[in-house]
Amino acid sequence: MKLIDLNPKGGIGANSMFVDIGGVRLLIDSGLNPKFAGREALPDFSPLRSTELDAIIITHCHLDHIGSLPVVMREHPRVPVIMSVPSAMLIARMLHNSVNVMERQKEEQGIPEYPLFTHGEIDALEQRFVRLPFGQVKKLRSGNETLEITLHPAGHIAGAAGVDILHKHRRIFFTGDVQFDAQRTLNGARFPMGHYDTIVMETTRGATDRPASKTRASEITRLIETINKTITRGGSILIPVFALGRQQELLTVLNDARGFGKLVQCPIISGGLGMDIVDYFDEIAHKTGTLNFNRNVVRELKVKRPSKNLIAGRDPGENALYLLSSGMVVENTPSYIVASCLAGHARNTIAFVGYCDPDTPGGKLLAIGHGEKFLFDAIDTVVKVNCQVERLELSGHADRDELLEFALRREPRAIVLTHGDPPARDWFVEEFKRADPSIKVIDPVPLKQVVV
Repeated sequence: MKLIDLNPKGGIGANSMFVDIGGVRLLIDSGLNPKFAGREALPDFSPLRSTELDAIIITHCHLDHIGSLPVVMREHPRVPVIMSVPSAMLIARMLHNSVNVMERQKEEQGIPEYPLFTHGEIDALEQRFVRLPFGQVKKLRSGNETLEITLHPAGHIAGAAGVDILHKHRRIFFTGDVQFDAQRTLNGARFPMGHYDTIVMETTRGATDRPASKTRASEITRLIETINKTITRGGSILIPVFALGRQQELLTVLNDARGFGKLVQCPIISGGLGMDIVDYFDEIAHKTGTLNFNRNVVRELKVKRPSKNLIAGRDPGENALYLLSSGMVVENTPSYIVASCLAGHARNTIAFVGYCDPDTPGGKLLAIGHGEKFLFDAIDTVVKVNCQVERLELSGHADRDELLEFALRREPRAIVLTHGDPPARDWFVEEFKRADPSIKVIDPVPLKQVVV
């Protein structure tokens, strides 16, 4: 197998990997790096220019995995795109939202190359999507070579898939983004047992050691307690969330807590793309049975839309719970504006429930000391951070020890590391070396071919 990581800056971002297995050429994911703008946010597709792809495989619908898909499909006009059935129900909506965001950024920030693709282009490309049910084998042929591809539920978000590839007698597995624990709306990963020659695995939480006492259930209890304490003392709480997956899970968690009398009465404010995806989740739940979700949670919680009259840096004074994207408090998102409004007051709380890149505003808020000044650069606002800032372990990614155990039980000849910052990858390199020195561990250099 030949492999090239097309994410030019490495780490987590424009996730995309070119794989040649016995002459069958695949692209696994085609993402966009949210920390950059314009073409700088794209994978580097130059190694594909003299190559005819046999298929693109999408592991799931977060934009760091699909955000450049129309670009590469334009450059490879006949290649089919394989994904799970729930992903096929979500992907166009996510890409259309990306066009809306790029059009707004073009107007506000003067980015000349935006949008990188159009609404019409997305609609035209949908006919090339291949919907592959979990557990069903798809054969790909190129010349005299045949691959068998099977998708397995990966937890993480609706439709997320691990990719099982059989070539002759060799099995290769791509984990994609994976969560082994069950979430409120979604079962955990169900990956096959048995030996794999090579595993290509995410490493997102390699630098994060979660204490055994912090289970998902205990962290949900702590979140509800944090909300109650904040509201009771007259404050407001912001929970920054990813619009796809985490927002719908937290709506369900809040509705359950209120139903059991565990959540104080207060306005719940949520909006944006995540509220649109509520309807998609309801449809996926009814048509595929892969989700535990019902759109009625929005009505039962009496969810309100965010006010358009918020002023950066000024406390809205509503004594409310804000459930808003983006999860990393990226510039010019609802959570970014509300964070600037709440951060300066001790009665308020900002509670992070998922992964935050250290270079994003969310990551920097987590790192800053209490009472220090924080610059919300995009809105030219400086705030002294007096609010309570909490990190809760409710990530959609598996803990590092779970991933390590998963890989070691498959007794692979080789491990390829992906989707993780350098400290996270370094932890896996050392742990695999300690646990089984016979395993070949590869941390690919971006744009450099690796033979596995």
